[in-house]
Amino acid sequence: MSSVIGTKSSGALPNKWRKYDESFKLEAPYLANEIRSTQAAARQLGVSPGLLYRWQQAQVVAEVARFGRARDTEVRVLRARPKRAEKELNTLKEVLIIFGQPTR
Repeated sequence: MSSVIGTKSSGALPNKWRKYDESFKLEAPYLANEIRSTQAAARQLGVSPGLLYRWQQAQVVAEVARFGRARDTEVRVLRARPKRAEKELNTLKEVLIIFGQPTR
């Protein structure tokens, strides 16, 4: 079987039900960004521009979701800091009370 990124043969229309592997779907939007034309990249890859636009949109959604998860983790860490600092402060107050008592 020939490479998916190969050129079209004999000018025939691409098969509408052609299956593309995940690596192709992930790399195709990068090619469109390099060329700066989704239409031209779609012609070069032998896919419809609408399909390439959908892959680009899916990539954007995935990147936003990944950023959101990273941000959620950072927010949890930052919210935990004041609670931890308050616990440390209370522990230090208790230590001062214990060591500040006169010895018998």
